[in-house]
Amino acid sequence: MHRVRPLPTYLAKRLDRWRATTFSENKEWFSHLAAHGQHPRAMFISCCDSRVDPVAMFEGEPGDFFLVRNVANLVPRYAPDEEMHGTSAAIEYAVTVLGVSHIVVMGHSGCGGVAACLDKCEGNAPALTDPKSFIGRWMDVLKPGYERIKDQGKTREDRIDLLEKEGVKVSIQNLLSFPFVAEAVEEKRLSLHGLWTNIGSGEMVMYDGDGQAFREV
Repeated sequence: MHRVRPLPTYLAKRLDRWRATTFSENKEWFSHLAAHGQHPRAMFISCCDSRVDPVAMFEGEPGDFFLVRNVANLVPRYAPDEEMHGTSAAIEYAVTVLGVSHIVVMGHSGCGGVAACLDKCEGNAPALTDPKSFIGRWMDVLKPGYERIKDQGKTREDRIDLLEKEGVKVSIQNLLSFPFVAEAVEEKRLSLHGLWTNIGSGEMVMYDGDGQAFREV
């Protein structure tokens, strides 16, 4: 633990500004959250990518959204195998304890994780086939999506774009493999939503399950 260093100066200064402004101006609300717990209506599953911020995009405030961020905004299939599953644990908590009404899976343009999956599946990323590669194993979640788009698109960029959207669909399909999610959806206590956003243009499309296509929000 001797290698753990103090907080970088630029982060410490930002924290001081936040305490003096946002926290100070909303201290009563933060006290309420501390005393009464969280009651978010929506859960967002989004990418770790620093350019994508669902809280900012949907004007969220503390207490509004239950958030999970991981590489390529993926949801694995239900797997009660006594291993450690961070995303699955968060989904379980959101649905069975917090009782969220909505789960939103949000993909985005220029996703490095999705590009890595494509390269791995096409034999262009040998390092990701190493059993010790955490990224390689995680991107296996997206393999079913790759199988659906592998013969589509003229360029690598086309296939990445298609696979980013397939990632949203795969994650929604996998959400329904969780019994408590499927039950909540069936009982209309929970609805699932899929989004994809273009970082550069601000374009947002949502997945239409009935039409099985993405359309503009």
